[in-house]
Amino acid sequence: MNANYDVIIIGGGAAGFFTAINIAENNPKVKIAILERGKEVLSKVRISGGGRCNVTHACFIPNELVKFYPRGEKELKGPFHQFCSGDTIEWFEKHGVELKIEEDGRMFPVSDSSQTIIDCFQLATKKLGIDVLTGQSVQSLFQGEGYWKIETTQEHYKTSKIVMATGSNPKMWEMLQALGHSVIAPVPSLFTFNIKDPRIKDLMGVSAMATIKVKNTRLNASGPLLITHWGMSGPGILRLSAWGARELFAKNYQFVLQVNWLNDKDFEETAELLRELKTEHAKKIVVKKSPFDFPNRLWESLATASGISVETKWADVSRKQLNDLAEQLVNGQFQVNGKSTFKEEFVTAGGIDLKEINFKTMESKILPDLYFAGEILNIDAITGGFNFQNAWTGGFIVAKNFSN
Repeated sequence: MNANYDVIIIGGGAAGFFTAINIAENNPKVKIAILERGKEVLSKVRISGGGRCNVTHACFIPNELVKFYPRGEKELKGPFHQFCSGDTIEWFEKHGVELKIEEDGRMFPVSDSSQTIIDCFQLATKKLGIDVLTGQSVQSLFQGEGYWKIETTQEHYKTSKIVMATGSNPKMWEMLQALGHSVIAPVPSLFTFNIKDPRIKDLMGVSAMATIKVKNTRLNASGPLLITHWGMSGPGILRLSAWGARELFAKNYQFVLQVNWLNDKDFEETAELLRELKTEHAKKIVVKKSPFDFPNRLWESLATASGISVETKWADVSRKQLNDLAEQLVNGQFQVNGKSTFKEEFVTAGGIDLKEINFKTMESKILPDLYFAGEILNIDAITGGFNFQNAWTGGFIVAKNFSN
């Protein structure tokens, strides 16, 4: 049996639904289907942002927004001028979902539930008569004269246009490679670092602002660093992992991480500061209270690592101990052995080569009537709603340029 559609969207995730809804709203007579290989649609939306769905980020200037994308920065400038975070807020408001901005700029539905976004999408697809078909694992794609044929495990479909919104699905990348597209090999992005080190062994849950650097590379980042039972996490680490995705993969996630717990201070300044503290607080016990803006437990751990015992007073600290402590504070070296996935938000760097996409329309330059939206492309961002924004923008542009 054959089923005919004007446009078929492969992938029932955020990008797929958003594209389908926008095409249908612009072209009410068009017959649209979403094909999803799994039993459920929008499963990544459900778990994103800890189940609250981090819809976008409160960064409203396209040229600023692109800076959050290690891959895709240059290519997204034009698209973001067409549909940016402000447009996302407006779109969801128009569809009955109000968003709110949190302190760090992340935006969530006011309901604090990803179900609100899922309901919004499912209601819209129903109202617009879009067929949402699950259990449809695509087995083959064939392009004829002015049409596409799609074979799934359940059915054969014929359509004028296809939108690929399959995220990081290796099988679909292989299929598109066979049709002539190039794929940048995927590697993990947004991951945390596995570190076994006595200095952080009992500090699980301690968080501090830090500047971090991968030794002997140009990779560096700043931001909150969180100590976990397996090593280090937090926005600073995730940012470094995103920008260093390929380089750290090449190192097999074995490298030395340099941590500056004082951010903008160097060794000389810090050593001078510690000498002043030695004079000012001569009678006080060193490990008792952190003189810096980070937790006492971390201070105690770094002081101990510098050979300063728990009873030592400032007056009794030797020059060598002071220098060792200054080194621990601004250039602590931690051996990283491997990585862990950040929550369930698995993001990859890699996908369809961006040179093969027309970013004015999101159409393939290689195969006419084939469009792309979301993470199937070699675009990824740091955590904070940016990956979703890429999906919304891509879907909007596909829909805007759709003509039957």
